[in-house]
Amino acid sequence: MNRVKVWDPLVRVFHWSLAIAVLGNFLNEEGAIWHRWEGYTALGIVCLRIIWGFIGSRHARFSDWFPSPKRVIPYVQAMRRGEHPRFLGHNPAGAVMMLFLLIMVLAMGGTGYMMGTDAFFGEEWLEELHEVLAYTLLSGAGLHIAAALLESWRHKENLPAAMIHGYKRAEIPDIKEEHS
Repeated sequence: MNRVKVWDPLVRVFHWSLAIAVLGNFLNEEGAIWHRWEGYTALGIVCLRIIWGFIGSRHARFSDWFPSPKRVIPYVQAMRRGEHPRFLGHNPAGAVMMLFLLIMVLAMGGTGYMMGTDAFFGEEWLEELHEVLAYTLLSGAGLHIAAALLESWRHKENLPAAMIHGYKRAEIPDIKEEHS
């Protein structure tokens, strides 16, 4: 089987480091100092990933995967017809999820930071918003995991393993590689 390197080391380290930071922060909710620094770490990872989205390798760049209507609508239409197009990088649904998760981490970091400032310390509405964002982020991560497993099964390709070693099958029988 021909394989091609899709996920560069920074993308893979970003992915798993962010997963660990989010899970660790959820499990360490009461450990104020560790919780805060894990949150700052997650924010830093997301900021680094945003920069890498402009200067990184081909499949890391926003230009390759950003979920524009021109990419998402045909993908959803194909899915409704029972087709399951395969992409080397993120498919459009995965791109929507990736963008959602990045935004959620930024929102979590923003509300977490605000709770530590004099202006917002002890504000109940902000604490409740932070909690709602946390559960929304975890729900999105759960959906992301389920979708990765489903797509792994559909395409007979271990996507979690690809996010460890970086390689995927080279052939793309279902779609054109150009997303334009």
